[in-house]
Amino acid sequence: MSIPSVKLNSGHEIPILGLGTWQSKPEEVTTAVAYALKEAGVRHIDCAFGYGNEKDVGAGIAASGVPRSEIFVTSKLWGTWHSRVEQCLDQTLANLGVDYLDMYLVHWPVPMNPNGNHPFIPLLPDGKRDVDHSWDLKDTWKQMEEMVKKGKVRTIGVSNFSEMNLEKILPTAKIIPAVDQLELHIYNPQHKLLAYLRSKGIRPQAYSPLGSSGSPLVTDDTVVELATKYGLQPTDVLIGYLLAKDVISLPKSVTPARIKANATGPIDAMQKLQPDDIAALDALAAAGKQKRFIMPPWPVDLGFENWG
Repeated sequence: MSIPSVKLNSGHEIPILGLGTWQSKPEEVTTAVAYALKEAGVRHIDCAFGYGNEKDVGAGIAASGVPRSEIFVTSKLWGTWHSRVEQCLDQTLANLGVDYLDMYLVHWPVPMNPNGNHPFIPLLPDGKRDVDHSWDLKDTWKQMEEMVKKGKVRTIGVSNFSEMNLEKILPTAKIIPAVDQLELHIYNPQHKLLAYLRSKGIRPQAYSPLGSSGSPLVTDDTVVELATKYGLQPTDVLIGYLLAKDVISLPKSVTPARIKANATGPIDAMQKLQPDDIAALDALAAAGKQKRFIMPPWPVDLGFENWG
């Protein structure tokens, strides 16, 4: 079963399912990426400079033997490089061994001190993250737009942006972000934000669609009931739910059997789940199960509901 693609506001096509690589160990992610591309039919790889494993992801892409032109590759700008977008991007391109990205995202809407005491997470004397409060996000976005003009990136977008932070860049944006990559799953559906994104022509993308390691999502009673009803795995229901809502999804795994299952089962689930099923899953968070699993200690207001 092939993975469908959808069109972004940039005009480029993106597969609705990809392989996430966050927290994948360097020695495992190369094999995982190569397997996903060569054996599981995956054509969408999501990585980030901040994950620290781009070289290994690039090795996996090379080892797969799949032509670069067939692969949608996404990476992300890290916070200490908001004022030096091209420098960060050039490192990413070198790490991955490619000469362009299909998509480049602003990883977090939090510029950090580029001259701080650590290249990735600079800290203040009190232990809080050293945020550069003088830097304006609209200036980051201007530099992102330049990368499209230079041909180093085909599409640009954001990650972890609330409506509040999107409104900091949209009034002056010449290119509207193509996606907003967010923590999206049945316990953190972010209905209001998704409606806002769609009103702007921005596609939502889900990281951690299964929650996190040991999360309760796969054992949720409603999920298990639907999996049993349709002869699916609970993970298929969780990802299929997002796909049915037109949310691009990025499950992460380094296990070959799971990578293959994640590339097929959710497509089946997307086709089987009915509107009443989606409504039941949509209602879980509001019924008392709202929970985020990814909450870095940023010392600024990100403008999200249910943060903290």
